[in-house]
Amino acid sequence: MAPEFKRTIGLYTATSLVIGSVIGSGIFIRPAEMAALLGNPWLLLFVWVIGGVLTLFVAMVNAEAGAMLPETGGQYYFMRSMYGRFWAYLYGWANFAVINTAGTAGIAFICAQYMEYFFVLPKFSLVVEHAVVLHLPFIGDIFPLENIGVKSVTILLLVILTAVSYRSTRRAGALQVVFTASKVLAIFLLIGGMFFSDAGSVQHFTATAGGVHPAGFALVAAIVAACNGALQAYDGWGTMINIAGEIRSPQRNIPRSLFVGLFTCIAVYLLISIAMIDLLSVDEMARSPLVAASAAEKAFGKTGGGIIALLICLSVLGVTNASILAPPRMTFAMARAGEFFAFAGTIHPRFQTPGNAMLLHLAWMVVMVFSGSFYILADMYIFVTWLFNLLLVAGVFILRRKMPDTPRPYTVWGYPFVPIIALLCSAFYLTITLYNDIEAYRLGKTHLINAVFGIALTATGIPFYLWFRYRQRSSLRNRPV
Repeated sequence: MAPEFKRTIGLYTATSLVIGSVIGSGIFIRPAEMAALLGNPWLLLFVWVIGGVLTLFVAMVNAEAGAMLPETGGQYYFMRSMYGRFWAYLYGWANFAVINTAGTAGIAFICAQYMEYFFVLPKFSLVVEHAVVLHLPFIGDIFPLENIGVKSVTILLLVILTAVSYRSTRRAGALQVVFTASKVLAIFLLIGGMFFSDAGSVQHFTATAGGVHPAGFALVAAIVAACNGALQAYDGWGTMINIAGEIRSPQRNIPRSLFVGLFTCIAVYLLISIAMIDLLSVDEMARSPLVAASAAEKAFGKTGGGIIALLICLSVLGVTNASILAPPRMTFAMARAGEFFAFAGTIHPRFQTPGNAMLLHLAWMVVMVFSGSFYILADMYIFVTWLFNLLLVAGVFILRRKMPDTPRPYTVWGYPFVPIIALLCSAFYLTITLYNDIEAYRLGKTHLINAVFGIALTATGIPFYLWFRYRQRSSLRNRPV
């Protein structure tokens, strides 16, 4: 009998995966971009609430599907039950090609960037950086030699954490709990230190950024663009869904871990943002490349800022660890179903982990690191993520119709209104984001249309799907009767 995964993950570990996968990356770098877009501290806080509520609505839908279909592979199996083999495959391919790999690489970028608080990482001159360029028609240009020092450190971190998860799921899970506990403690110390610091000013909550006063449609576009950062910062809760087949009492623990984890994240993000605004004006936030460290430095001095920067590095490592541990399970599930390369569907005979799937993810993550920066990778993967979130939310109506008698240990609160609101908001966000990306490229503000790049990478999976289906049909025809 082929080895199978054991249900070794309990409620605390599942909840720590939700919190650990969400908190620790975007909140430490995205507020600078959001402040530059909005120019208003209260709008910045409002965007965190919008992003959190929308994420929670989508998570609620996934909680119903997760408790109903608790299998390793998570949302891949949800898509298959909702829409059939092709869309499930395309979702799985998008997770491999964009969502999980580009997302994890982008998160690891943050840790490497915060290391520059302590020492300057090497980089080539602008001439050398632009000497190698990959032009993608209708998408833009990629400069693989840009910021080579940060990219090299990012790759090293990905290799080390993949090695840990490759050898032991239990050790990687235990490491995740340690990272999460350290992160929560560091955040509370950071928030408390900022609030009790004499360096803060309540005037920061009423001052707006000079020259940034969007109105009308420009304000709507700015809020949606800022939501891009918030949604990226809230992303990661699905990591726990992907290992549903290894969670004890999934019908009870999946929805509990999602609710507790996401409510904790919303509260923490608001507190951190309030603390940052208390210490930094919106203008100061917009100008800072390492906004959390800048706020900490103002509160605690240079040494204190360095300590916080180190804690942020550890926090981001926790997010990276969670993102490396769980997502290869979806690739593994696809390979087991004959819809991916067969070698990715084997369990390591000694370590009992999806080792080949992890190595494949590592190789593609390295490619993703060379393809862009944190903002390119983050914006690309979050757009594709919400394309499929739209389908997953719509899928709750399909499952209610197709599988009416299947036991549902948890059902979506506020059905059908909550799913409908989530659908409309997701569609609006995607439309405006695509418009913003194209406009920024057309005006020369960016050299790559991130949303289109993500769609193109997702579409590359279609010919592979046709090949895998052909191979399956050939195997069935040649099977002895």
